[in-house]
Amino acid sequence: MNYQTKCATPQDHAPRHDGRDPERPKRVMFYSHDTFGLGHLRRSRTLASSLTKADPDASAIILTGSPVAGRFTFPERVDHVRLPGVTKLYDGSYMSQTLGLDIDETTALRSALIQGTIEQYDPDLLIVDKEPTGFRGELLPTLEWLVARGKTRLVLGLRDVLDEARVLAAEWARKGSVEATERFYDEIWVYGPKSVYDPTEGLPLSAQTRSRIHWTGYLRREITDQAETPDTPYILVTPGGGGDGSTMVNLVLQAYEQDPTLRPDAVLVYGPFLSGEVRDAFEQRVAKLNGRVSAVGFDGRIESLFAGAQGVICMGGYNTFCEVLSFDQRAVIVPRTVPRLEQWIRASRAEELGLVRMLDETRDGMTPEAMIGAIRGLAGQAKPSEAGAEGLLEGLDVVVTRADALMARP
Repeated sequence: MNYQTKCATPQDHAPRHDGRDPERPKRVMFYSHDTFGLGHLRRSRTLASSLTKADPDASAIILTGSPVAGRFTFPERVDHVRLPGVTKLYDGSYMSQTLGLDIDETTALRSALIQGTIEQYDPDLLIVDKEPTGFRGELLPTLEWLVARGKTRLVLGLRDVLDEARVLAAEWARKGSVEATERFYDEIWVYGPKSVYDPTEGLPLSAQTRSRIHWTGYLRREITDQAETPDTPYILVTPGGGGDGSTMVNLVLQAYEQDPTLRPDAVLVYGPFLSGEVRDAFEQRVAKLNGRVSAVGFDGRIESLFAGAQGVICMGGYNTFCEVLSFDQRAVIVPRTVPRLEQWIRASRAEELGLVRMLDETRDGMTPEAMIGAIRGLAGQAKPSEAGAEGLLEGLDVVVTRADALMARP
């Protein structure tokens, strides 16, 4: 409060119904299970940045299991707590990344760290990304405690597409996610417009719970940390985190190897999870292309590269799609189809709406010729803005409004 411009009244210092000091700056906590990839962490970081920017006194902490969280810069008044990492094995089971603990011990440790951090930080709002019960149910004890205490508002945040309805319904039934959503969460925020896709289709949510769903629209991205970009025209090639992007990267390199006249040049950002022998082999091929393709390992400031590109070749992750729309980029999406159909559903629907072009394995074929045609065709594609993308990017404004409303009510 500015005491020079406003005189305090008894009402100004009346206790809040939840017992907290009404003058205490707002505190927001994000939970992001992050067993693999960058998506959950980047989305939470974007939301935290927007909420603290809207309220210059507010702060935010992100609980994350991402192994690369420390390689990101965080805005002022936003910090993160790194949970012990886990790795998903080929058979679908999990193991501790580094501690040598079994998965039950690791989950118990993570659960205790989550509850301890939340008890100490005492957030006004907890925003849980995607997993209503957390990784292997690790969030349930904290949700029980928060609801019994009654001081923190709870939000479940869902990306625009989760998976095909049949598969998602089975997964949520197995994890008890429907019951947790019905019982614990004050609101559900879907980070996309309902006109594009409904990620809750097929879930047996009650009418009362569905009445608490708010469709925010996509989360607009901006250049937060300026980075140098090439002076000459280029397309950006990004597989997101990169862990499952080797097929797409290989196809792009084959296109430039096979067609010496292919232009413009390409800037390839591998992502932090595309590494080891696979990346070494790619580096050797890049070196032989005489500058027509340049490559970097990981850039937390990729927004600058998006803004300066002539077009984008990418996979269909949520954050990358938001960047395509935000920077109004002509894009060709090469979606993965395993272990989820999420990226294919998003890319297919976006293509129907005229926002992007999709390179589909069944329809187009995953061949160098198909990629050459896609790259050459970028210049003639319509930009997303021509298909109405601007009206889809209201997500951050809606999130700020909903967060204010929730934290203002006891």
